[in-house]
Amino acid sequence: MKEQFKSFLNEEQDPKAIEKISAKLSDLLMKNEEVGYIGVQKKPAINVFPDSVVLTNKRIIICKPKNLGLSMDFTDYPWGNIAGTYMKENILGSEFSFTTSTDITVSIDYIPKIQARKMYTFAKEQLELLKEGPAIAKPEETAPQAAVEAPALTAEPVDAADEVEEVETEEVSSFSELVSQNYIPEPTEYKEEASAPVVVPQAQAAAEKTGLASLSKEELFEKLQNYKKLLDNGLILQGEYDAYKKEILNYL
Repeated sequence: MKEQFKSFLNEEQDPKAIEKISAKLSDLLMKNEEVGYIGVQKKPAINVFPDSVVLTNKRIIICKPKNLGLSMDFTDYPWGNIAGTYMKENILGSEFSFTTSTDITVSIDYIPKIQARKMYTFAKEQLELLKEGPAIAKPEETAPQAAVEAPALTAEPVDAADEVEEVETEEVSSFSELVSQNYIPEPTEYKEEASAPVVVPQAQAAAEKTGLASLSKEELFEKLQNYKKLLDNGLILQGEYDAYKKEILNYL
């Protein structure tokens, strides 16, 4: 497992952060799940316990150290629940974010630009594969061949109508089986407190929008950074930060 993660140390990833994640992921990965890329946060100041983003062929996993790095929170979002992914390059690193089908926005800032680009590309590829759906061409290709060979093996003629019904039943059964195996459930969080969007009272939201409309882009960006600092220090919840950020991004 550790040998596999050495390939993710070529784009400014923190080796210590990769080592900690690899030790945890060995017990978290599902059957046939493979890690596609790992992005590690790199803040301008000293950041001993950076956040990380793990992209696999089945989901996006957000890894956030806590308790001075002695423990770690994992929150995963299956690709089936991802509505879109986004990348924004800033002066200091980039911001990688995505939205879910339940209108939750998740973002990780201060990701090195080359990491953010590769994460964005990998995420787009996974979403395209999900849109294409599972390939079920093999049953269609093998069924006609079986229909042709069947008369040569039996003395009695084979009814063509019966053969068509058997092929259709096999296709429906295979498709249902594929859907049941690949259907992706709702996001599962490994920590007790789940992040949820905070509903801002109507009066407060109106006042907030009025104040944001009068700010410049630099002031909006600074306001967003202040909310992120509050989140990092544990003064606000992830859901509150997501709600504030969504409002600010509407004016950028």
